[in-house]
Amino acid sequence: MRDELMRILSWAVLSIGIAGGGTAGTTGPAFTPVQPADFAVAGSLSNSWADFDRDGDLDLAVSIKTGEIRLYRNDRGTFTNIGPAMGLPVSGAEMRGLAWGDFDGDGWPDLYAGATKTGEANLLFRNEKGRRLAPVAEAGPLAAGRSARQSSWVDFDNDGDLDLFTANRSGPNALFRQDAGRFVRLDAASAGDDPRPTVGACWFDYDHDGDLDLFLANQAGATDALWRNDGGRFTDVAPRLGMDRPGRPAEEGSVGCAVGDYDNDGELDLFVASYGVNILYRNKGDGSFENVAAQLGLAENNHAVGAAWGDFDNDGWLDLYITAYTGKSGAQQPANRLYRNRGGKGFENILPPGSPLDIGDHGVQWIDYDRDGALDLSLTRGYTDSGGHFLFRNGIARADARRSLAVRVEDRKGRLTRMGAEVRLYDAAGRILATRQLSTGEGYNSQGTQPVHFGLASMAPVTVEVRFMSPAGRKKQRVRNVRPASFAGSELVIRER
Repeated sequence: MRDELMRILSWAVLSIGIAGGGTAGTTGPAFTPVQPADFAVAGSLSNSWADFDRDGDLDLAVSIKTGEIRLYRNDRGTFTNIGPAMGLPVSGAEMRGLAWGDFDGDGWPDLYAGATKTGEANLLFRNEKGRRLAPVAEAGPLAAGRSARQSSWVDFDNDGDLDLFTANRSGPNALFRQDAGRFVRLDAASAGDDPRPTVGACWFDYDHDGDLDLFLANQAGATDALWRNDGGRFTDVAPRLGMDRPGRPAEEGSVGCAVGDYDNDGELDLFVASYGVNILYRNKGDGSFENVAAQLGLAENNHAVGAAWGDFDNDGWLDLYITAYTGKSGAQQPANRLYRNRGGKGFENILPPGSPLDIGDHGVQWIDYDRDGALDLSLTRGYTDSGGHFLFRNGIARADARRSLAVRVEDRKGRLTRMGAEVRLYDAAGRILATRQLSTGEGYNSQGTQPVHFGLASMAPVTVEVRFMSPAGRKKQRVRNVRPASFAGSELVIRER
């Protein structure tokens, strides 16, 4: 099986049309595999990206069923596994989720790993200035008793430091508030410790009140939840908003979620990957949502696991990659989709049968690992001995790749702690062009600290607006007359005032 996998990857080049009316198979950007022999490791689960050594490019962490956590240092596009040298495990308990976040506020992203089995401890590693990832013995979020899925670093109480949410596939979820470097679990009444089997979790401020709310994708026939953050306690409003999806059979349920403004109206929408029919909730801007998956071509029943939004063709509209699989246990086969966004009016799957990109079944991330302005694709396959954590370079034309803008958002001290902040682009006339959110979790049980990426219809100057969460509500901060060409190969850095 490994030999067959390597044969497929050795010739893997996918062309997909990006010109008006283009269809699968027409001339377009080529995705080519990166270091396929190094990345073909069976049992690969979560993939999470961060510039852990602060050298200016993104590095890759991957959890593997053997208990190994690999860390690949990115050296100008060449990846080297330095996990053992950095102190990460090479075997042991399986870790089902990975999340990067600077929990101690020293300016270096730290790594949290959640254990799959309830009897195994979770892991937290402190980043010692890129030289070592040292185990932390904090008891609260590391205790056994959790079947880990999504873990997310978020500042839910807007006090300036990162708190930790931990989803649980086999019992109540847990929300830990950070107090002076210690993690304290919120009581169930305040945090809404949802006992349903949660896999995916997405934090975003759906009601515009300046704090992050929490959507839960629940499995095994359970209803979904939308926990509204009311500044001290959480209330599940999914039934009132029609987002709970009652009556599903036990073999169906929600698995992953991804937040993105697919129609460029300035409101964050929500895609829910499902065992069963997938859902796209359009945010109507008044605190309510409507499911538009069927009318936009996304209401497919394809046993979806994870999803991630990304404008791979730099046309200004978010596209959507979905990892999914078919087949019985031990013989699962990928059944992925790459949906191109047709100007916010619909989606077209441009992943033809047999495509080399149809290779993942768990993790998916869009990242610009080589800083050329085009989003590259990171996938994982956990089932069968054909597994791996695959990276595909986006070979869009150089001029099209440069038609983009990467934005990194920092807090007042220059740290990456503003997860969930929203970034908007406006044209010279003040019309909104697009919206992105700093990651609070997407793909498959993953959270990274990559900058937000905008594809652009033109290279005209734009205004960049960041909306920070705060105790006083949303705070807007603008940078005017930003010329995208000035940031080719780099990032626009916006620090909170």
